[in-house]
Amino acid sequence: MLANTLILIRGLPGAGKSSLAKLLSEDQKYPVFAIDDYFTNSETGEYQFNFSENYLAYKQCENLTENSMKNGALKVFVDNTFTFNWEMEPYFKLAQIYNYKLFVVTVEKYHNGSNIHDVTTEQLQKMAEKYKVKLL
Repeated sequence: MLANTLILIRGLPGAGKSSLAKLLSEDQKYPVFAIDDYFTNSETGEYQFNFSENYLAYKQCENLTENSMKNGALKVFVDNTFTFNWEMEPYFKLAQIYNYKLFVVTVEKYHNGSNIHDVTTEQLQKMAEKYKVKLL
């Protein structure tokens, strides 16, 4: 029997995290959650970031993930930049609580895609400098 799995998909804006998550979810057979969902109008698809509500977006994403795990979803995907390790910590704890196998996938940008959030090249560079990848 396959173990239930939590897959965190991280990377810089424009790397292709959302596209990969959508592909891996097998046309939404498995749930995909993102911090961006909070700031995206479900009717128009318009994205409008509000930094003062960022903590609410994080909490909503964690709650939706936990609810899916409580309900026994075979796979759950979370798509976020996860620039800092502390941003992943709540998900590490959820995986342990609900006995989910955990994977962290870092998406690298090997295509000409652009980010939909108008993050400047300078901001992307600063984000990239903060990334830590755990290989061992």
